[in-house]
Amino acid sequence: MSLPEANVSQEEKKESKLLSKFLNGIEKAGNKLPDPFMLFVYLALFMILLSWVVSSFGVSVVQPGSGEEVAIKSLISAEGIQYMLTSMLENFTGFKPLGLVLAMMLGIGLAEKVGLIETAIKSTILKAPASLTTYAVIFVGILGNLASDAAFVIVPPLAAMVFYTLGRHPLAGLAAGFAGVGSGFTANVVIAGTDALLSGISTEVMQGLDPSVVVTPVDNYYFMVVSVIVLSIAGALVTEKIVEPRLGKYDGDLKKEMKASTPLEKKGLKNATIALVTYIGLLLVALFWPNSPLRNESGGIIPSTFLDGIIPIILFMFITVAVTYGVTVNKIEKTKDISTFMGDAIKDMSGFIVLIFAAAQFIAYFDWTNIGTWIAVSGAGFLESLGLTGIPVIIGFVFLTALMNLLVFSGSAQWALEAPIFIKMFYLLDYHPAFIQAAYRIADSSTNIITPMNPYIIIVLAFMREYDKKAGLGTLISLMLPYSIIFLSVWIVLLLAFAFLGIPFGPGVHMYL
Repeated sequence: MSLPEANVSQEEKKESKLLSKFLNGIEKAGNKLPDPFMLFVYLALFMILLSWVVSSFGVSVVQPGSGEEVAIKSLISAEGIQYMLTSMLENFTGFKPLGLVLAMMLGIGLAEKVGLIETAIKSTILKAPASLTTYAVIFVGILGNLASDAAFVIVPPLAAMVFYTLGRHPLAGLAAGFAGVGSGFTANVVIAGTDALLSGISTEVMQGLDPSVVVTPVDNYYFMVVSVIVLSIAGALVTEKIVEPRLGKYDGDLKKEMKASTPLEKKGLKNATIALVTYIGLLLVALFWPNSPLRNESGGIIPSTFLDGIIPIILFMFITVAVTYGVTVNKIEKTKDISTFMGDAIKDMSGFIVLIFAAAQFIAYFDWTNIGTWIAVSGAGFLESLGLTGIPVIIGFVFLTALMNLLVFSGSAQWALEAPIFIKMFYLLDYHPAFIQAAYRIADSSTNIITPMNPYIIIVLAFMREYDKKAGLGTLISLMLPYSIIFLSVWIVLLLAFAFLGIPFGPGVHMYL
């Protein structure tokens, strides 16, 4: 028995070395790219040239659903030059992640500067079983989509701090948090805004095919609940078996000694907890008060003012607990201290603000030219033209969507492009539209963490550089690629298991109508 075990061990070591060598190659190649700011400048210039070349051939595509013909527009034209000059400031100031990140950093940064986050980690996570930490990080990250895009700003840096505090590599924690938030974005244990948004598009498409078939927000619920558990396990294993061993021991420039919490700090954490519970209690009262303005006209929460305003709600929550803690531990002695700490937090984001200016231009140019729409619709048409049926075409659809997500980051926008094509295509094969929607969701989420069109990749890179000044896009992509591949593979297996075992994806929803 000893010889086969030794052989297996040697094979495993060989596979591990090959994987590490492959990821190191990706990191090395990626880090040879220009500085992220200049990279987006070059991408914007490339998009200007590409739009001119493609549009010169008179390329156009029919918009799915509306039937409108959409032509590729050239940025090297009178209209294009006018657009670039007049939209530059709006592209920057109107870039959604910019306002979100800066607003959230006012609250999170304040909590960090007064010492609340460090005390909370020392008093809670460090006392929890270390074996469960990685699973908890992935789990919390996946559930983070309840806070919408704010989770991209909150979870990864906190996960990095947790790992660092535990003596583990902070970039492994950051990667685990980012994987949970990004690749697990569509899964949850409760019905979220994503469910309502995607099912609404699916139902609208079905109205032109069979009005009796309606896709509801709960039609993928069972599948998504199981996905949370499965992905939490898969993500933790990727972190501990692939990412952490490859990173090794952290020996970066950041040297921060964690001392035991003082009695005053413990008192501050206690008061902050009371403030948090009080805040949440008042929020729940306001939410469920009869005719609450936080709910929609029919009394529901999806959609509602509460979900639309979740970012300010979370921001005020962080400010409330941070001020409570700061006052208790004498870090905040006058009101001016609050704005000073907030200002220091924003200063730390100055590099991100500069980077966003270039990234916002590239993404805006890409959207304006309609090149993304053309590629997505053309890819869908190619898959449809293959004439495949059964599971192979479902898997082909999943892989196509995963690739298209590298170009069209918005899940709702991409589904609006794909749904009119694929729901109709698969409906003729008797597949339930909610099943096709589930297949779309797993593909769309899996590659969120490696697409350059994800504006939050820039934010995560900024957080990475707090621990590794030399970290580049290659470093980030090499860390996240294993999660993306494993999540997609595991999810495909889970999708097929639900389909072939007859497990409902939601109440009364199976693979076939």
